[in-house]
Amino acid sequence: MSQQVKQRSSFDITMRRLLADRAGLISLTFIILLIAFALGADAIAAWTGHSAVEQFRDTALTPTGLPVGPSGDFLFGADQLGRDVFVRLAYGARISLAIGVVASLLAAFIGVTVGLVSGYFGGWVDVVLGRLMDLVMSIPVLLCMLSLVAVFGPSVPLSVAVIVFFSWTTMGRVIRGQVLSLREREFVMAARSLGAGHLSIMVTDILPNLTVPIIIYTTMMVPTSIIFEATLSFLGLGIVPPAPSWGGMLADAANNSIYMFAWWLVLFPGLALLLTTLSFNILGDALRDALDPNSSKRPLRKRAKQKASAAS
Repeated sequence: MSQQVKQRSSFDITMRRLLADRAGLISLTFIILLIAFALGADAIAAWTGHSAVEQFRDTALTPTGLPVGPSGDFLFGADQLGRDVFVRLAYGARISLAIGVVASLLAAFIGVTVGLVSGYFGGWVDVVLGRLMDLVMSIPVLLCMLSLVAVFGPSVPLSVAVIVFFSWTTMGRVIRGQVLSLREREFVMAARSLGAGHLSIMVTDILPNLTVPIIIYTTMMVPTSIIFEATLSFLGLGIVPPAPSWGGMLADAANNSIYMFAWWLVLFPGLALLLTTLSFNILGDALRDALDPNSSKRPLRKRAKQKASAAS
């Protein structure tokens, strides 16, 4: 039995730990369903016969001008312009996920690069890059975004650029701290003694040992980026209407306090944001537990169970 355990690949062991985590598994299932929901937005629009921007004032608005609630024709109700909330929610999921994933990957790449260089070389390089991270973190986000929108106008690329600019510092600080510890390890010293160059040591010897924190923190950056995009869209600084976004849908509901008469305009996009961010955060915790079972951040109950099973 012990021999079979030794022969398992690290990937297989990680997947077993992840699948054994009920909360992590539920979160992963929700995220997969959300991705399918976003990718199937065109199919959903074809099935309902409603596009994301098409207005159905004759059937989606009451004689008093209020939107109709959830029904057979409009599963999640309609908004104040007579647009299908269910269809717009699907297209909004596509936009939110795309921006969240792309921005997180770009921010992670920049953060890993800066943190790796800063931690490895130390000295004045570390000081300069450290002050750069401090400077970025001290810039007021909304003031910066307002200035950029005034010059360039709101757009998806601008939203992604702003999210990346203000997000990479978290990854940079984490990676810098890890590299400061790794650069003094024996395998790095051995590589230096064999004449390996700086780039070779950073990419070949140090970077592979950073896989776990990179995966964990990149996963946890996705919900932050999604909330960031929703906030910008809510304030009118992100996605340009009539293109649907969850933040924009909440902003539409807030206009003229229409949400007081149409609760579904707040409930469904708000619930989508809540469940998405919660699922990604829980999945990040589950990945941390699966990839680093000895992490000091694991719940005490899980660590006690692990010790008990190991002792038996």
